[in-house]
Amino acid sequence: MHEFDKRGRPRQVFSCFKGSDVVTFVVLMNYIKRILDLQEKVIGMNERNYRIINKLNPQEFRNYANDKALCKKVLEENEIPTPKTYCVIEAMREIEGKITSIEHLDDFVVKPAMGSGGQGILILKKIGEQQWSSPSGELYTRKELVMHIANILFGKFSKRLFDKVIIEYRLIPHSDFQKIFKRGVPDFRIILLNAQPVMAMLRMPTEESDGKANLHAGAIGLGVDLETGRLTRGYNQITDKMVSRHPDSKVLFDGMKLPDWEKTLAISIATAKVFPLNYLGIDIVYDEKFGPMVIEINSRPGMQIQNVNSVGLKKVLEKIDF
Repeated sequence: MHEFDKRGRPRQVFSCFKGSDVVTFVVLMNYIKRILDLQEKVIGMNERNYRIINKLNPQEFRNYANDKALCKKVLEENEIPTPKTYCVIEAMREIEGKITSIEHLDDFVVKPAMGSGGQGILILKKIGEQQWSSPSGELYTRKELVMHIANILFGKFSKRLFDKVIIEYRLIPHSDFQKIFKRGVPDFRIILLNAQPVMAMLRMPTEESDGKANLHAGAIGLGVDLETGRLTRGYNQITDKMVSRHPDSKVLFDGMKLPDWEKTLAISIATAKVFPLNYLGIDIVYDEKFGPMVIEINSRPGMQIQNVNSVGLKKVLEKIDF
């Protein structure tokens, strides 16, 4: 008795299935094969945490990334381009004086030092005496600004008992990115291992993300070719689909050459060398006036960059000794 039929299928396996059951079995086996293939290429959250983060980023050094005020201090001391810090507020008694010191500015950004996901960040433009407006048109009086700063200090946006407030220079997105989408501030995430760039993406805001560069909120991630500095296809986490055009402007970004890419890579490498972390994600914004500037460091960069680039990090990292 033959073990396989004319199509090469095992008779003993398929003999117990009939009709649609055979199709279901084949679909199931293909799905299992796909999962096993992914496990060989893709790094999941648990593997990232235990095999990479715990090994390469000692707990005592992770605060250099988690605390944005401390992070900016390291950047500034090492002359790495970063938005100018106007002031840092650490206590309620400092609020009134610090606000007075920045009232003359046309615009500025208020952010929690230990927040995440863009929560608590205010981008404000002066429209009158002790009155400001956000990009969405929401108005803030001095009293409302004081309340927002107090909420940051009490940990409302960082889920901590205590936080700090950073007031800094407002970045203006480079005009090349405004050709893709005018609203919000796009940023780059570059992942480095032992100060060597291994993968990068551009996070582009959308109407759905309300102008924020957060993938889980609806922003799209655009893959970046590390060698050429050209954008590849993008990934929409909400729809779980690859895209080549911006969903709102319909601009084709696939193949677009990025400005100052060599300088951006050089800045990311220089940043990685001054932080006591061996595996990190560096977030960079292209400012219209000052060019690439580091805005944040991540000691536990997310895994969606693999979907964005359609490449698993496991194979990439295996080429580097760590």
